[in-house]
Amino acid sequence: MSTPDAIIRAEGLTRRFGDFTAVDDLTIRVATGSIFAFLGANGSGKSTTIRMLIGLLTPTTGEIEVDGVDVIRNPRLVRDHIGYMGQKVSLYQGLSVRENVEFYAGLYGLDAAALRERWGALSERLSLRDVEHEHPADLPAGVRQRTGLALSTLHRPRVLFLDEPTAGVDVHNRALFWELIAEEARAGVTVFVTTHFLEEADYCDRVCFIESGRLEADGTPAELRARWSQGYRVRLAGDAALADAPDLRRLLERCAPDGIELRRTPEGVEIAAGQLGREWLRAVGDLQRTHPSLRVSVDEPPMTGIFRALSGRPA
Repeated sequence: MSTPDAIIRAEGLTRRFGDFTAVDDLTIRVATGSIFAFLGANGSGKSTTIRMLIGLLTPTTGEIEVDGVDVIRNPRLVRDHIGYMGQKVSLYQGLSVRENVEFYAGLYGLDAAALRERWGALSERLSLRDVEHEHPADLPAGVRQRTGLALSTLHRPRVLFLDEPTAGVDVHNRALFWELIAEEARAGVTVFVTTHFLEEADYCDRVCFIESGRLEADGTPAELRARWSQGYRVRLAGDAALADAPDLRRLLERCAPDGIELRRTPEGVEIAAGQLGREWLRAVGDLQRTHPSLRVSVDEPPMTGIFRALSGRPA
Protein backbone atom coordinates (compact mmCIF):
# COMPACT_ATOMS: atom_id res chain seq x y z
CA MET A 1 0.00 0.00 0.00
CA SER A 2 3.00 2.29 0.43
CA THR A 3 3.24 5.37 -1.82
CA PRO A 4 6.30 7.60 -1.19
CA ASP A 5 4.61 11.01 -1.44
CA ALA A 6 1.27 10.05 0.13
CA ILE A 7 0.76 10.84 3.81
CA ILE A 8 -2.79 9.40 3.90
CA ARG A 9 -3.40 6.02 2.30
CA ALA A 10 -6.62 4.05 2.38
CA GLU A 11 -6.90 0.79 0.46
CA GLY A 12 -10.15 -1.14 -0.11
CA LEU A 13 -11.82 0.66 2.79
CA THR A 14 -15.25 -0.78 3.62
CA ARG A 15 -17.55 -0.22 6.56
CA ARG A 16 -20.83 -2.07 7.08
CA PHE A 17 -23.47 -1.50 9.72
CA GLY A 18 -25.47 -4.71 9.64
CA ASP A 19 -26.82 -5.05 6.09
CA PHE A 20 -26.05 -1.42 5.25
CA THR A 21 -22.75 -0.56 3.56
CA ALA A 22 -21.77 3.00 4.44
CA VAL A 23 -18.37 2.94 2.70
CA ASP A 24 -17.72 0.49 -0.12
CA ASP A 25 -14.20 -0.52 -1.23
CA LEU A 26 -12.78 3.02 -1.09
CA THR A 27 -9.16 3.64 -2.11
CA ILE A 28 -7.66 7.12 -1.80
CA ARG A 29 -4.21 8.71 -1.64
CA VAL A 30 -3.50 12.18 -0.23
CA ALA A 31 -0.18 13.82 -1.10
CA THR A 32 1.95 15.30 1.65
CA GLY A 33 1.42 19.04 2.10
CA SER A 34 -1.67 19.15 -0.12
CA ILE A 35 -5.24 20.34 0.46
CA PHE A 36 -7.57 17.43 -0.32
CA ALA A 37 -11.32 17.99 -0.67
CA PHE A 38 -13.59 15.05 0.14
CA LEU A 39 -17.05 15.83 -1.22
CA GLY A 40 -20.41 14.13 -1.32
CA ALA A 41 -24.05 14.54 -0.40
CA ASN A 42 -25.42 13.93 3.09
CA GLY A 43 -25.29 10.21 3.80
CA SER A 44 -22.67 9.55 1.12
CA GLY A 45 -20.15 8.17 3.62
CA LYS A 46 -17.89 11.20 4.20
CA SER A 47 -18.11 11.34 7.99
CA THR A 48 -17.84 7.55 8.30
CA THR A 49 -14.67 7.66 6.21
CA ILE A 50 -13.12 10.40 8.32
CA ARG A 51 -13.95 8.54 11.53
CA MET A 52 -12.09 5.51 10.16
CA LEU A 53 -9.12 7.58 9.00
CA ILE A 54 -8.62 9.15 12.43
CA GLY A 55 -9.04 5.90 14.33
CA LEU A 56 -12.47 6.44 15.87
CA LEU A 57 -14.15 3.68 13.86
CA THR A 58 -12.72 0.33 12.80
CA PRO A 59 -13.37 -0.57 9.15
CA THR A 60 -15.01 -3.87 8.27
CA THR A 61 -12.23 -4.48 5.74
CA GLY A 62 -9.38 -2.50 4.27
CA GLU A 63 -6.12 -0.82 5.27
CA ILE A 64 -5.36 2.70 6.52
CA GLU A 65 -2.04 4.45 7.01
CA VAL A 66 -1.73 8.07 8.16
CA ASP A 67 1.74 9.64 8.48
CA GLY A 68 3.34 6.20 8.62
CA VAL A 69 0.98 4.89 11.33
CA ASP A 70 -1.16 1.81 10.75
CA VAL A 71 -4.43 3.30 11.99
CA ILE A 72 -6.25 -0.01 12.42
CA ARG A 73 -3.51 -1.50 14.59
CA ASN A 74 -2.61 1.72 16.45
CA PRO A 75 -5.70 3.97 16.56
CA ARG A 76 -4.47 5.87 19.61
CA LEU A 77 -0.99 6.48 18.23
CA VAL A 78 -2.29 8.21 15.10
CA ARG A 79 -3.96 10.92 17.20
CA ASP A 80 -0.54 12.31 18.09
CA HIS A 81 0.02 13.00 14.39
CA ILE A 82 -3.29 14.61 13.48
CA GLY A 83 -5.54 17.52 14.32
CA TYR A 84 -9.31 17.22 13.97
CA MET A 85 -12.07 19.79 13.80
CA GLY A 86 -15.61 18.43 13.48
CA GLN A 87 -18.78 20.05 12.18
CA LYS A 88 -19.50 21.25 15.70
CA VAL A 89 -16.48 22.86 17.30
CA SER A 90 -15.55 21.00 20.48
CA LEU A 91 -15.43 23.86 22.96
CA TYR A 92 -16.43 23.42 26.57
CA GLN A 93 -19.15 25.99 27.19
CA GLY A 94 -18.36 26.40 30.87
CA LEU A 95 -14.77 27.38 30.15
CA SER A 96 -13.40 30.55 28.61
CA VAL A 97 -11.45 30.42 25.36
CA ARG A 98 -8.19 30.58 27.28
CA GLU A 99 -9.29 27.81 29.65
CA ASN A 100 -10.25 25.66 26.65
CA VAL A 101 -6.80 26.26 25.21
CA GLU A 102 -5.10 25.25 28.45
CA PHE A 103 -7.27 22.14 28.71
CA TYR A 104 -6.37 20.99 25.20
CA ALA A 105 -2.71 21.84 25.77
CA GLY A 106 -2.76 19.45 28.70
CA LEU A 107 -4.25 16.70 26.51
CA TYR A 108 -1.51 17.28 23.93
CA GLY A 109 1.23 17.30 26.56
CA LEU A 110 2.36 20.88 25.94
CA ASP A 111 4.28 22.45 28.81
CA ALA A 112 3.80 26.07 29.87
CA ALA A 113 6.63 27.43 27.72
CA ALA A 114 5.50 25.57 24.60
CA LEU A 115 1.91 26.68 25.14
CA ARG A 116 2.92 30.31 25.64
CA GLU A 117 4.92 30.32 22.40
CA ARG A 118 2.34 28.44 20.32
CA TRP A 119 -0.78 30.20 21.60
CA GLY A 120 0.91 33.57 21.27
CA ALA A 121 1.42 32.94 17.56
CA LEU A 122 -2.02 31.41 16.97
CA SER A 123 -4.00 34.01 18.88
CA GLU A 124 -2.27 36.76 16.92
CA ARG A 125 -2.72 35.09 13.54
CA LEU A 126 -6.36 34.11 14.16
CA SER A 127 -7.32 37.38 15.89
CA LEU A 128 -8.31 35.63 19.13
CA ARG A 129 -6.31 37.61 21.67
CA ASP A 130 -9.22 39.93 22.51
CA VAL A 131 -11.66 37.06 23.17
CA GLU A 132 -9.48 34.91 25.44
CA HIS A 133 -11.70 35.53 28.46
CA GLU A 134 -15.00 35.13 26.60
CA HIS A 135 -17.12 31.98 26.77
CA PRO A 136 -17.89 30.11 23.52
CA ALA A 137 -21.65 30.75 23.72
CA ASP A 138 -21.00 34.51 23.63
CA LEU A 139 -18.88 34.38 20.46
CA PRO A 140 -19.99 34.76 16.81
CA ALA A 141 -19.86 31.60 14.69
CA GLY A 142 -16.79 32.80 12.77
CA VAL A 143 -14.81 33.36 15.97
CA ARG A 144 -15.82 29.96 17.32
CA GLN A 145 -14.62 28.35 14.08
CA ARG A 146 -11.27 30.15 14.28
CA THR A 147 -10.94 29.01 17.89
CA GLY A 148 -11.65 25.44 16.79
CA LEU A 149 -8.93 25.69 14.16
CA ALA A 150 -6.49 27.02 16.77
CA LEU A 151 -7.22 24.09 19.09
CA SER A 152 -6.88 21.52 16.29
CA THR A 153 -3.45 22.89 15.31
CA LEU A 154 -2.18 23.70 18.81
CA HIS A 155 0.17 20.69 18.88
CA ARG A 156 1.50 21.28 15.33
CA PRO A 157 0.00 18.17 13.69
CA ARG A 158 1.31 16.98 10.34
CA VAL A 159 -2.20 16.12 9.14
CA LEU A 160 -5.31 18.22 9.72
CA PHE A 161 -8.82 16.80 9.28
CA LEU A 162 -11.55 19.43 8.89
CA ASP A 163 -15.15 18.22 8.65
CA GLU A 164 -17.24 21.07 7.17
CA PRO A 165 -15.21 23.77 8.93
CA THR A 166 -17.11 26.71 7.35
CA ALA A 167 -20.65 25.49 8.01
CA GLY A 168 -22.78 28.32 9.40
CA VAL A 169 -20.09 30.93 8.78
CA ASP A 170 -20.60 34.11 6.74
CA VAL A 171 -18.83 34.70 3.42
CA HIS A 172 -16.13 36.98 4.88
CA ASN A 173 -15.15 34.49 7.57
CA ARG A 174 -15.26 31.61 5.09
CA ALA A 175 -12.71 33.42 2.91
CA LEU A 176 -10.54 34.16 5.96
CA PHE A 177 -10.76 30.54 7.05
CA TRP A 178 -9.53 29.32 3.69
CA GLU A 179 -6.63 31.77 3.83
CA LEU A 180 -5.64 30.16 7.12
CA ILE A 181 -5.99 26.66 5.65
CA ALA A 182 -3.72 27.68 2.76
CA GLU A 183 -1.17 28.99 5.27
CA GLU A 184 -1.16 25.62 7.03
CA ALA A 185 -0.58 23.83 3.71
CA ARG A 186 2.28 26.17 2.79
CA ALA A 187 3.84 25.32 6.14
CA GLY A 188 3.80 21.64 5.15
CA VAL A 189 0.59 20.50 6.86
CA THR A 190 -1.63 18.13 4.89
CA VAL A 191 -5.29 19.21 5.03
CA PHE A 192 -8.15 16.76 4.48
CA VAL A 193 -11.38 18.76 4.30
CA THR A 194 -15.08 18.17 3.66
CA THR A 195 -17.44 20.96 2.69
CA HIS A 196 -20.97 21.53 1.40
CA PHE A 197 -19.87 24.74 -0.31
CA LEU A 198 -18.77 23.19 -3.59
CA GLU A 199 -17.09 26.34 -4.85
CA GLU A 200 -14.57 25.87 -2.02
CA ALA A 201 -13.19 22.87 -3.90
CA ASP A 202 -11.26 25.34 -6.05
CA TYR A 203 -9.08 26.15 -3.02
CA CYS A 204 -7.92 22.53 -3.04
CA ASP A 205 -5.17 20.69 -4.89
CA ARG A 206 -7.25 17.56 -5.37
CA VAL A 207 -10.95 16.75 -5.15
CA CYS A 208 -12.58 13.40 -4.42
CA PHE A 209 -16.33 12.81 -4.90
CA ILE A 210 -18.03 9.99 -3.01
CA GLU A 211 -21.58 8.77 -3.65
CA SER A 212 -23.32 6.00 -1.68
CA GLY A 213 -20.01 5.04 -0.15
CA ARG A 214 -18.21 4.57 -3.46
CA LEU A 215 -15.59 6.71 -5.14
CA GLU A 216 -17.09 8.46 -8.17
CA ALA A 217 -14.28 10.82 -9.19
CA ASP A 218 -10.82 11.86 -8.05
CA GLY A 219 -8.66 14.54 -9.65
CA THR A 220 -7.60 18.16 -9.68
CA PRO A 221 -10.39 20.75 -10.14
CA ALA A 222 -9.18 21.27 -13.73
CA GLU A 223 -9.24 17.54 -14.47
CA LEU A 224 -12.77 17.19 -13.12
CA ARG A 225 -13.97 20.13 -15.19
CA ALA A 226 -12.43 18.60 -18.31
CA ARG A 227 -14.10 15.23 -17.65
CA TRP A 228 -17.47 16.20 -16.19
CA SER A 229 -18.43 19.56 -17.65
CA GLN A 230 -18.92 21.22 -21.02
CA GLY A 231 -15.72 23.15 -20.41
CA TYR A 232 -14.73 26.79 -20.35
CA ARG A 233 -16.10 29.60 -22.47
CA VAL A 234 -13.66 32.36 -23.39
CA ARG A 235 -14.94 35.48 -25.10
CA LEU A 236 -12.61 37.85 -26.92
CA ALA A 237 -14.52 41.02 -27.77
CA GLY A 238 -13.46 44.23 -29.43
CA ASP A 239 -12.54 44.64 -33.04
CA ALA A 240 -14.65 42.14 -35.01
CA ALA A 241 -11.79 41.78 -37.46
CA LEU A 242 -9.72 40.23 -34.63
CA ALA A 243 -11.13 36.85 -35.64
CA ASP A 244 -8.80 36.93 -38.63
CA ALA A 245 -5.80 38.44 -36.84
CA PRO A 246 -2.57 36.45 -37.29
CA ASP A 247 -1.87 36.83 -33.56
CA LEU A 248 -5.05 34.97 -32.67
CA ARG A 249 -4.40 32.19 -35.16
CA ARG A 250 -0.88 31.69 -33.81
CA LEU A 251 -2.27 31.67 -30.25
CA LEU A 252 -4.74 28.91 -31.06
CA GLU A 253 -2.22 26.82 -32.96
CA ARG A 254 0.40 27.07 -30.23
CA CYS A 255 -1.56 26.84 -27.01
CA ALA A 256 -5.08 25.53 -27.63
CA PRO A 257 -5.95 22.31 -25.78
CA ASP A 258 -7.46 19.34 -27.61
CA GLY A 259 -11.09 19.61 -28.59
CA ILE A 260 -11.15 23.39 -28.77
CA GLU A 261 -13.98 25.04 -30.68
CA LEU A 262 -13.88 28.52 -32.15
CA ARG A 263 -16.77 30.56 -33.48
CA ARG A 264 -17.15 34.13 -34.55
CA THR A 265 -19.64 36.38 -32.80
CA PRO A 266 -20.84 39.90 -33.59
CA GLU A 267 -18.49 41.13 -30.84
CA GLY A 268 -15.43 39.06 -31.77
CA VAL A 269 -14.64 35.43 -30.97
CA GLU A 270 -15.96 32.78 -28.55
CA ILE A 271 -13.76 29.80 -27.69
CA ALA A 272 -14.96 26.59 -26.01
CA ALA A 273 -12.30 24.45 -24.36
CA GLY A 274 -12.23 21.55 -21.92
CA GLN A 275 -9.16 22.92 -20.13
CA LEU A 276 -7.22 26.16 -20.10
CA GLY A 277 -3.58 25.72 -19.20
CA ARG A 278 -1.35 28.42 -17.78
CA GLU A 279 0.49 28.77 -21.07
CA TRP A 280 -2.80 29.43 -22.85
CA LEU A 281 -3.86 32.04 -20.31
CA ARG A 282 -0.46 33.76 -20.52
CA ALA A 283 -0.81 33.86 -24.28
CA VAL A 284 -4.24 35.49 -24.00
CA GLY A 285 -2.66 38.09 -21.73
CA ASP A 286 0.05 38.75 -24.30
CA LEU A 287 -2.62 39.10 -26.99
CA GLN A 288 -4.52 41.57 -24.87
CA ARG A 289 -1.40 43.69 -24.42
CA THR A 290 -0.87 43.65 -28.18
CA HIS A 291 -4.50 44.69 -28.76
CA PRO A 292 -5.34 47.11 -25.89
CA SER A 293 -8.98 47.40 -26.98
CA LEU A 294 -9.49 43.65 -26.61
CA ARG A 295 -11.88 42.58 -23.84
CA VAL A 296 -11.44 39.08 -22.40
CA SER A 297 -13.90 37.16 -20.23
CA VAL A 298 -13.67 33.57 -19.02
CA ASP A 299 -16.68 31.53 -17.84
CA GLU A 300 -15.48 28.70 -15.62
CA PRO A 301 -17.72 25.61 -15.20
CA PRO A 302 -19.11 25.71 -11.63
CA MET A 303 -18.28 22.80 -9.35
CA THR A 304 -22.00 22.46 -8.56
CA GLY A 305 -22.61 21.34 -12.13
CA ILE A 306 -19.90 18.70 -11.85
CA PHE A 307 -21.42 17.47 -8.59
CA ARG A 308 -24.83 17.12 -10.26
CA ALA A 309 -23.30 15.25 -13.18
CA LEU A 310 -21.52 12.83 -10.84
CA SER A 311 -24.55 12.22 -8.64
CA GLY A 312 -26.98 11.94 -11.57
CA ARG A 313 -29.10 14.79 -10.31
CA PRO A 314 -30.99 17.11 -12.62
CA ALA A 315 -29.52 20.59 -12.98
